[in-house]
Amino acid sequence: MHFSIPDTQEFGPDNAGSSFTGFNIHINGSFHCCLRYKQLHSLHEQLKRSLPTLVLPSFPPKKLLPLTPGQIEQRRISLERYIQLVGQDPVLCRSELLRAFLLNAQQESSFTECREVSVDVFLMNGYRIQTKAFTTDCSSKVLEKACAFIDLPKEYTYYFSLYLVRKESNGDIAITKKLMDFEAPYISQKQWEDCKIVIRTSYWDANYDLELMRDRIALNLLYIQVLSDVERGWIITTRDLAEQLTDLQARGNKREYVEIVRKLPLYGCLQFPRVCVDYPQPNTLATVIIGNRELNLLTNYGKKIQETKFKVTRIRCWRVTTIHNNEEISSNSSSESREPSNNLELSFEYLMAKNQLKWITVYSEQSMLMSVCLQSIVDELLNQKNGSDINNIQTHQAEFARLSYIRRDGSNYCITDSSSTDTLSSISDSNSTSNQSNNGSSTTTTTTTNNGTSFIRRKLKEFNTTVRFKNGKDSVHNEAFEWIGDDDL
Repeated sequence: MHFSIPDTQEFGPDNAGSSFTGFNIHINGSFHCCLRYKQLHSLHEQLKRSLPTLVLPSFPPKKLLPLTPGQIEQRRISLERYIQLVGQDPVLCRSELLRAFLLNAQQESSFTECREVSVDVFLMNGYRIQTKAFTTDCSSKVLEKACAFIDLPKEYTYYFSLYLVRKESNGDIAITKKLMDFEAPYISQKQWEDCKIVIRTSYWDANYDLELMRDRIALNLLYIQVLSDVERGWIITTRDLAEQLTDLQARGNKREYVEIVRKLPLYGCLQFPRVCVDYPQPNTLATVIIGNRELNLLTNYGKKIQETKFKVTRIRCWRVTTIHNNEEISSNSSSESREPSNNLELSFEYLMAKNQLKWITVYSEQSMLMSVCLQSIVDELLNQKNGSDINNIQTHQAEFARLSYIRRDGSNYCITDSSSTDTLSSISDSNSTSNQSNNGSSTTTTTTTNNGTSFIRRKLKEFNTTVRFKNGKDSVHNEAFEWIGDDDL
């Protein structure tokens, strides 16, 4: 998980009659929740009790007197550092307590009451699955209900995941984010109002296809995704092969269709819109494709397309940082070569040859999603090395620890298990006035109401691109990089 706290907001008096500061927490590049210091401190204490053998990062100390603006900023930086260290610890990330805490924090911040609703989940061909779920159901619960609706056997459920997918103005499909288990799809989709919830495979290794192809319904799901990727040009075919695939599609031969497409170079990859990169030279326009344990750059040179492959196991580390204005952008690339909204960059250090490491940078508003993809590929490689199958990887959760969730108004809510109905049942502290600050930008005053949707959408639009990963200085180290040997060079 990639955490950041780009800014704060001020709230009016709580039940104790005191005003307080809320810290806006972003996860994997988008706004997730707004929490008080004491809420994060309560989480820290409960993590300490539930994981006594684990050394947690030090938590920023309490202050007795009201904080000055400078002290609030220092606390924001310290809390950001703390939560980033928590997000990078593999044990803490898998903690059921942390997952339940973040799920409840999202519910409280979006002013969403727990109730049963109809959640539309789509397949890649546009087929809609109308799922009955709670507004606070986590992603795995919604996935389970959608898969049960189409009679997919339970053992195949976690070969798939839920994604938010957006249709661009030119008709192209763009995957916006993968829905994680610490968030509720119903709430997350409200933030991204132009996106649909879609089922896609959750793995990168195409060998897992063989297991899905043993079941009729699982094969149908895989076929629908493969067919969609071919039709949208994510998987490139020759003219003769396209005719053969069209014939197989007409005859309904799904298995053979999938078998043929599985052998094509870009099968099982995610494709991102064209962006600016600094390789092989500055200001190069390229299409980024991630999959097959590689990050690929497709560059157009006249009528020719040059493909450059970067193996994930040879990426020593990577980082996501923010470019705050066009002056900073111009130092890396001309503002005419890419959209000015693309103010995020993904940089990775690559082993070009023995003893030769080189930093390569991709400038894209989807840099955070690219980073999440790289991390999931590494996690899959490490799990395979440890002998875990995909079901164990996806469904294993730590034993649940009782969570006492402190709401922003100071009231306590005890969660005895991770069921949907044990999230916050109502939101009563919704009428408050907040001053929002965006790192030096002009201050605006906003009144929130019981319907927090407009507040969440505004947060998304204002701060979705204000992402920091470890203040832009530190990197994610690739544990799979250790496998590199002389034969790979």
